[in-house]
Amino acid sequence: MATATAPTLAEIEAARERLAGRARVTPVHGSETLSRIAGTKVWLKAENLQRTGSFKIRGAVNKLTGLGEAERAAGVIAASAGNHGQALAWAARELGIAATVFMPQDAPMAKVEATRNYGAETVLTGSMFDDALAAATARADETGATFVHAFEDPQVIAGQGTIGLELVEQLPEARTFVLPVGGGGVAAGIAIALRALRPDVRIVGVQAGKTGHGTIADGIAVKHPGELTMTILNDLLDDLVHVEDDAIAHAITLLLERSKLVVEGAGAASVAALLNGDAGGEDVCVLLSGGNIDATLLVSVVRHGLTRAGRFLVLYTRVPDRPGELLKLLELVAAERGNILEIHHRREGTGIDVSETGVELTIVTRDEEHCRRLIATLESHGYPV
Repeated sequence: MATATAPTLAEIEAARERLAGRARVTPVHGSETLSRIAGTKVWLKAENLQRTGSFKIRGAVNKLTGLGEAERAAGVIAASAGNHGQALAWAARELGIAATVFMPQDAPMAKVEATRNYGAETVLTGSMFDDALAAATARADETGATFVHAFEDPQVIAGQGTIGLELVEQLPEARTFVLPVGGGGVAAGIAIALRALRPDVRIVGVQAGKTGHGTIADGIAVKHPGELTMTILNDLLDDLVHVEDDAIAHAITLLLERSKLVVEGAGAASVAALLNGDAGGEDVCVLLSGGNIDATLLVSVVRHGLTRAGRFLVLYTRVPDRPGELLKLLELVAAERGNILEIHHRREGTGIDVSETGVELTIVTRDEEHCRRLIATLESHGYPV
């Protein structure tokens, strides 16, 4: 039975000893902004500040330190959406073990480059994590190297569970814990520790999207959580909720602007659930599981998050094709205190009369009410928006 191989509290405590001096004890920050929005006290467990940028270093170190000499000599292989690969590469380098990491072809380059820089051979294959997983296990069978699963491994789960030990000590007053669920390793490990030491707390898991496909939360974009991890989570979670990319983008933007923390999609999923009102509970701790977001994706996400919050407005209108007409439009925007970032003229296109010019404006605004007021002003002066 799968539960027979679930790590125990004693194994998680032993993992903490092995992690000492390697993994960081990450800080917990209270968030006044999130507390106000959620209507209860909110803390952030900043695992995005962990070595290699995510919690994965904990499980990787715990697994690799338990290998025998022959296993170390044969090397290790992993499949990863990015964070597990970086962690395994770092841990293998520290322990003098050769590592190969299989990653999806579209894995964020920030994660691919970091994995290479830590000394691992990287192989990009397939479109999803599960494709990389199949290729990695095949290579391990061929070479005799030790395959280190990202989450379906008791020693990896025990390593991730050390976060739970830290939370018990750092936040004795917290009553609800919101954890991201991809493969389920970190949520399972933390849940085991919390249930053993604080059985009365509420534990909520968060998945990205209803299918796990095509999400900006690439760190938890797996088709199915592990059999072992889900057996554990089915026993220990109070609830399992879903969030979509719009909410995740908003959470990333809010954390960046208000908490000064750079968090990737998977790391922001728990905050997204909190903002949606799906997490439930009082005195909430949300886990920011990682901060390895590709810079190009971060730019897109922030623009999207600002648009969703009414802070970015892109509108299209038409003006008479005569000298001075564009100036009149821009003066109206300025009078409403809109800050124009971009202007595009279009003299050809559907709905544009031969005597008109289409104008697309990208405007920085304050909030949704400001957007509505600006649009109303333009329309009242004869500019169709």
